[in-house]
Amino acid sequence: MNDLIRNLNDFVSENFPVDKVTSFLTDYDLKPEVIEKYCFFKDEKYSRNLVYKDEHFELLIVCWDSGHKAPIHGHEGEKCWMKVEKGSLQICNYQLKSMNPLSLTMTDCIDGMAGFLDGPADIHSVENIQDKPAISLHLYTKPFEECDIYCIDKGTIERIPLVYDSVYMELC
Repeated sequence: MNDLIRNLNDFVSENFPVDKVTSFLTDYDLKPEVIEKYCFFKDEKYSRNLVYKDEHFELLIVCWDSGHKAPIHGHEGEKCWMKVEKGSLQICNYQLKSMNPLSLTMTDCIDGMAGFLDGPADIHSVENIQDKPAISLHLYTKPFEECDIYCIDKGTIERIPLVYDSVYMELC
């Protein structure tokens, strides 16, 4: 993991150029034995496991059991990449059409298998629709503490705090 973090730090001075970071993450092979140290699954929802964080970026391992879903959410206008490391995840990307009334259009919906890279994402939902667990690596530039959840059914946007389920391999 230290090698990955060291390499990502090389992109800080360039403000994480999309093409270079995308190419790097696509090609980077994170070994399962490295990932497993950060994996903590929860029964009721996906788990957010902090691997690294500084003022420039944060790196998380997210664990998804079957049926776990992250609702439609934004990333505070920051760059975000997600790579499926194990299993398969359905990623649906959206474009905000109107705030009042709330209107979003789905731009694409992809079943990403292990090795699939999504990003940089702006507004999306993620779900494990398979019957096996999935694991994903998330890179967020300029870490943020809250994000918007887009509730299409209610026509509202809810601001929620982001929490970690583990920090540096220790359960919270």
